[in-house]
Amino acid sequence: MKTPALKRLSQSISRSISFRTDARPLPPALPRSRQKPSSFPRRRNSQCWSDTVESHDLTAKEIKRQEVIYELTQGERQLIEDLSLVKKVYYDPMLKLDIMSESELGQIFGTLESLIPLHTDLLSRLERLRGSEKTVGEVGPTLLNWFPCLEAYVTYCCNQVGAKALLDQKKNEKRVEHFLRLCQESSFSRKLDLWNFLDLPRSRLVKYPLLLKEIQKCTPPEHPDEDYLPDALELIQNIVAEVNKKTGEAECQFYRRGLHYLEDSQRLPEIQQSRFIYCHGELKNNKGQRLHVFLFELALVLTKPGEEKDGGHVFNVYRQPLPNALINLEEIPDGEAAGGGTFRGAFTGGNDKVKNCFRVSSRGRSKFNPYILQANDSFCKQQWITCLRQAIVQSRDRTAQTSQSQLSLHPESDLQCTEKIRGDYPPLFLWLQLSLF
Repeated sequence: MKTPALKRLSQSISRSISFRTDARPLPPALPRSRQKPSSFPRRRNSQCWSDTVESHDLTAKEIKRQEVIYELTQGERQLIEDLSLVKKVYYDPMLKLDIMSESELGQIFGTLESLIPLHTDLLSRLERLRGSEKTVGEVGPTLLNWFPCLEAYVTYCCNQVGAKALLDQKKNEKRVEHFLRLCQESSFSRKLDLWNFLDLPRSRLVKYPLLLKEIQKCTPPEHPDEDYLPDALELIQNIVAEVNKKTGEAECQFYRRGLHYLEDSQRLPEIQQSRFIYCHGELKNNKGQRLHVFLFELALVLTKPGEEKDGGHVFNVYRQPLPNALINLEEIPDGEAAGGGTFRGAFTGGNDKVKNCFRVSSRGRSKFNPYILQANDSFCKQQWITCLRQAIVQSRDRTAQTSQSQLSLHPESDLQCTEKIRGDYPPLFLWLQLSLF
């Protein structure tokens, strides 16, 4: 299951050691030729602030504070190196060798190049703060002054949704796949693929509030930074929230444009009114068909992926979408007989146990048949259950608030409606009806 938020993949490097089974004499040692060191190290050097100073008389809390500030500084330096590497090793060669067009590269890399001077500016500011003893006094004013520059991330992160789709599409071309594979196998890539590098700015953005909280935690009450760190933290949290909001809206618009409706009745207004996507991903229906399901802010849409077009997938809407406010959700326990015949065979491959399934039906609309869906595993199922419950509650609250607002705008109509109910129903039923309103 994918979430609006594009998450970072962990990378591991395994070493293989071969042993000779036959005892052979070792060859004489050959003189080693001095090789020019690579400009891009295979692994990052994990150096702490304490490693850069010979002696100090700081308290343990102040040492921790210096370590976090040093981590902030080193993170900026490494990000600049990686972004420069992407420009030099990926963008420029692919443009020069005509592996991709300039327009395609512009869509994939977005405004990445403009982020390099932005972070270079912060790095130079942080380095100027270091005194003769390599300690930093006040860092709050610098961060408070620089954080507004991160509003540039709105444009970059919003572009990532379409960029990822286009990159995945281009990987199907032999020249592109061959070039990217050679780069990933080279030492400078540290086994990271191109998308890992393109996603580094977003990963860096969400780390600023965490680093700032650590600095604040290690700052004594009498320190001058106490006047600036709370404001800086609030500022960066607001910026990250705004970037997340705009990115979610861009993702929603991107996938909404990719929906292909087979009937006009499938064009629910709730789909067009949705501003974000709770989650989306692959699920199986009771016929064993693989569906790509979108849980929009206000509607649940089941689709069958179609052919790629204009840098993105086309999703053919399958059956009738459901407004979230009308969804009934039922979790099916593993092993429960949720159906027979075709259902059981499709979900279990002939076995008797049904796993990782849930049922979605519509309230008050008998023409909508229930959707019985199966996730890949129990974790994925639980994620869907959680997102669906959240979407149902928020959609019903939104509907109730809208109804209340309409009633407050037309009090006379509300009074007439109440009088009609009072005349048509006995008192007890009247109370039940009003309590539902």
